[in-house]
Amino acid sequence: MHQQSQPPAPPRPYEVEEPQYRQPQPGRSRRRIWISAVVALALLLGGGGFAAWKLDWFSGNGDAVTFGKPSPPPAGPEKKAPEAPAASASPTPTGDPDVQMPSGPKSDFKQTTKLDDGTIIAKTRLAGAKSGFEGDVWVWAPKEYDDPKYAKSAFPVLIALPGGNGFPNNYWADRSLGLQKAITEGVQAGTSLPFIVIMPVLNPDNKYYYDGADIPGRPKMGTWIAEDVPDFTRANFRTYKSRDGWAFMGSSSGAFVGMKTLLQHPDKFKAVIASGGEIVPDSPLWKGHQAEMDANNPETLAKKLIDTGGPEVYINFQIGTKESGKERMTKFVQTYGKGPVKTTIRDIQNGEHNGWHYVRGMKEGSLEWISKVLKGPKPEAG
Repeated sequence: MHQQSQPPAPPRPYEVEEPQYRQPQPGRSRRRIWISAVVALALLLGGGGFAAWKLDWFSGNGDAVTFGKPSPPPAGPEKKAPEAPAASASPTPTGDPDVQMPSGPKSDFKQTTKLDDGTIIAKTRLAGAKSGFEGDVWVWAPKEYDDPKYAKSAFPVLIALPGGNGFPNNYWADRSLGLQKAITEGVQAGTSLPFIVIMPVLNPDNKYYYDGADIPGRPKMGTWIAEDVPDFTRANFRTYKSRDGWAFMGSSSGAFVGMKTLLQHPDKFKAVIASGGEIVPDSPLWKGHQAEMDANNPETLAKKLIDTGGPEVYINFQIGTKESGKERMTKFVQTYGKGPVKTTIRDIQNGEHNGWHYVRGMKEGSLEWISKVLKGPKPEAG
C-alpha cells in the first residue's frame, strides 16, 4: 500500500455520502457562504488580507472565454488577406494521424473560476443532440494547451464525474478540491499528462440517481455521458481520435458511472480512476427493467469483455482507509481483474469519503498511473 504521514483531514462540505435519493435541504449556496466568509476574514485582516486571500480568483467571472489561441501570422511583408477565409482558424495537424482538430461548432464559455497559474475553469450549456438532455458542462485546459509548440497536437481528456446528486453542479469545477492544481503540479513534476478536464452534470435532477444510464422512460444520461459530452469536447478542443486519449475519473456515484461507461464502451475510452464507488447499479428507477439494469452492471460488462478477449481497459480503484467499501472493490478485482480487465486498488491512508482525499490519492500515484496508459501531447520540433 502507499503509506506516508498525512496532514490533518480538511473540513468536509464536499462529502459524498449515500444514500443518494435524499431530497436536498433548502439553504444558502456553498459558494455564497464561502465567498462571504473570505470577504469577512479579509476585512478583519485589513487591506493586506484581500491580497493574501487572492480575491482576484473571482475577477473576470462571467466573462467570455476562448480555449486555444490562434497561431500568430508568419513574419515578413504584409500579405493580402484571402478573399474566402478558412472555415477554422485552427492549424492543420501534422505527423500524427490520430490528432483531431476542433470540429465545431464552438460553444460559448463563461469563466467561473481563475486559478493561480492563470488558467480558467469555464462553463457552458450543452444541448445533447443524441440524448436530448440539456445540462451544464464545466471545462478546464492546462497551460500547455495554449503553448504555441503544442498548437498542432491533441491533448488527453479526463471526464470528471461527481458523487452525490451530481446536479445542478459538478463539484470538481470548484478550485478548493484542487483537481486542476494536482494535474498542473503533476505536469511540472513529470508525473501527469496535461489533461483537458471536462466536468458535466451527472444527473438530470437532484431527486434521483440515474446510474449514468438510459433507464427506460427517463432522460438518457448514459448517452449524455458516453456520446454527447465527448462529441462536445471534440467540437471545442484538440483531441485524439482513438481511445488512447480518453479516460474518466469520478468519486462515489461518479466513480460507478465512469467505470460502467468504460466497460460499456472500451472502443471509445481506455481508463478510469474510480474513487469510493459502488460496483453494481442501484438506482430505484430500474424497477421493472431488470434486463436493462443487467446491461449496465459492471460485473456483467467485465465478464463479457473477458469472454470476447478485449480490448484492454484499465481500472484504478481508490479507497480511503477510514471509509467502507474496499471489500466490494477487492471482490471485483479477484473475480474480474484478469485478461483484458486490468485493475489495481490504491489505499489512501487516513482517507475518508470526500473529494479532497481522492485528489490526494491521485497526487500520490493515481495520476501517474493513468498517465502511463494514455497518450500525451507532442510538441513540434524546433
